[in-house]
Amino acid sequence: MTPLRTLGSSDLEVFPLSLGGNVFGWTADRATSFAVLDAYTAAGGNFIDTADAYTAWVDGNKGGESETLIGEWLAERGNRSDVVVATKVGAHPDYKGLSATTIKAAADASLQRLGTDYIDLYYTHFDDTSVPVEEIIGALDELVRAGKVRAIAASNISPERLQESLDLSDREGLARYVALQPHYNLVSRDTYEGPLQEVASRSGLAAVPYFGLAAGFLTGKYRAGAHVESARYSRVEAYVGTERGDRVLTALDEIAQAHDAQVPTVALAWLAAQPTVAAPIASARTVEQLPALLAVADLELTDAELSALNAASA
Repeated sequence: MTPLRTLGSSDLEVFPLSLGGNVFGWTADRATSFAVLDAYTAAGGNFIDTADAYTAWVDGNKGGESETLIGEWLAERGNRSDVVVATKVGAHPDYKGLSATTIKAAADASLQRLGTDYIDLYYTHFDDTSVPVEEIIGALDELVRAGKVRAIAASNISPERLQESLDLSDREGLARYVALQPHYNLVSRDTYEGPLQEVASRSGLAAVPYFGLAAGFLTGKYRAGAHVESARYSRVEAYVGTERGDRVLTALDEIAQAHDAQVPTVALAWLAAQPTVAAPIASARTVEQLPALLAVADLELTDAELSALNAASA
């Protein structure tokens, strides 16, 4: 049984891999989404990440498709209390920004789609600097006090605004962020390392990085000269065939071979070993992609291997 990890100062205990829900209603249809969720939870997983905006970017979608599928799955399986559901506010086409009114209305809409009366972890998806942190934290605090949200978190926020939010919570006795969802992986380290990571570490926040596999680049299937049909290819083009990208893939190949592991498992194991990180997020559009992701729970890299990956990705 894989030990669960506590998210920051909350009472939420999560599996060390969070299952990304951004593919549900996009590259994974209803049946496939249910199969992936079943396989993830059967393996001990309990931490599902989604957002109210998923998957508004798909032609014909309006946002909320991922939450709806997850809600239908929870209802059919009757396992709501066994799963930690994280969702986000601020980017849905009908609920843009982080005004208090928007936050509260969006939360109610998410609860309805998820078919539940509480959200375990509620993120601000993108900071809205036009709104004072007092208004944002105040609205989130109301949701916590009403029992609609168990814990709050932030994503895509500056170190300064994050610190200002934490200071306000401490000073006024309001709900306090327990986690941070940064863009962070082996080929995107400066999006977290430095001041943002320092605030998280100093404040006891758990990091739950998104793009843990760099939109698929760190699976190893996107390489110079290889043609891959994928809806995500435009997101990985910037890494393919670059000196740094090739260095990272070479190091991942060598370490994966030494452990008889798969490349994405090693990439996620590096991420899971970084300071403050509680659980990387990775999504699977098929059940067959899951084992390599789940295996991160059992792979511990040596100091020398971590150093090799640090050097390759520098």
